Amino acid sequence: MRAGALRITEATQGRLRRLNLYSAMPPLLLAAFVVVAVDSRTWWHVVVLTPGVIAALVAFERWTANDIGRVAVPCVLVAAAVWPVGALVIGAPNSYWGLTSAASMAIPRLPRYRAVAAVALIGYVAAFGAARLLTDSAALRGYLLYPTAVTVLVVVLSFVGERFYDVVQELELSREREAELAVIRERVRFAGDLHDIQGHTLHVVKLKTALARKLVHTDPGRAEEELSEIHALVSDTIRQTKELAYAQRRLNLSAELENAKNLFEAAGIRVRVTRVPETDERVSEMLGQVLRETTTNILRHAQATEVRIDLTASGITIVNDGAVGGPPQLRGLSALRQRIVTDGGELTVTTAGESFTTAASFPSFPRAGAR
Repeated sequence: MRAGALRITEATQGRLRRLNLYSAMPPLLLAAFVVVAVDSRTWWHVVVLTPGVIAALVAFERWTANDIGRVAVPCVLVAAAVWPVGALVIGAPNSYWGLTSAASMAIPRLPRYRAVAAVALIGYVAAFGAARLLTDSAALRGYLLYPTAVTVLVVVLSFVGERFYDVVQELELSREREAELAVIRERVRFAGDLHDIQGHTLHVVKLKTALARKLVHTDPGRAEEELSEIHALVSDTIRQTKELAYAQRRLNLSAELENAKNLFEAAGIRVRVTRVPETDERVSEMLGQVLRETTTNILRHAQATEVRIDLTASGITIVNDGAVGGPPQLRGLSALRQRIVTDGGELTVTTAGESFTTAASFPSFPRAGAR
């Protein structure tokens, strides 16, 4: 038996693990204690039953960590050994509990033959329950019917519950695809801006070059003017291309805010925006660059489910809940930090748990409307 793992992000796995540990571990611990307390009449009964319940608890803990495959075989084998001893030797009708619990967590994660494994588990529990009838004719309900029925119920519920995790996995994959599409859309927008800058210029240069060739012999003065205009046009295009490449082209902050909101929502990320009616014109372009760069970084590097954007008259704060590990090396923001500092502002990037905050401000500028 080799159980697999779900393909989900670390952040989602962490949330699911905490939810399962907090909600299901206490009842499991109570059930384990009851099994040992009710079925034990001597100290060596405790010795026999304890490995089975421990195997079930270990399997559950590893299952919450999405790592059931590493312990599935030893846990199931230990619990499987406890049931026949409990049923045939010490008379412990609840000793099947460890086996049923551990196996029901591993079987739905099997890559194949899950139905066969489920039938084998039920048959194993029923077989040793029936064997008890050979020495105890009154054991029909306690050793055969109840354990078999409970095992069937638990296995069925485990398969139903696994469908929930399948849905979570599908949502995670869908979210990854949406994030990739959002980044692709951003690249397409960049390509469109580049086309707008260079496409028109190249067309004009082509026409002016053709005109200059015609005039070079008949009207050299006019041809020289055309060549001067071509030179100025190419120089301006080079400047605009550099500004676009280094995110220095003039940006509309409101348009960037709306674009960031649309990109996050397309990637399945909740967005909350708080802004003042007016932003200082002297810093709005720089804040728009910070927003654009941070949006791209979140979509590429974070595992965010929620983003909060707070925009003031002279600053912006973007907080997301998808920090994974330490702060990534964000070269785009590093380049922006130098320009912002040169203009009298400051840019900070901080992490706190799963929260990642990018904040830019220009404290030397007064608030909008201030005297």
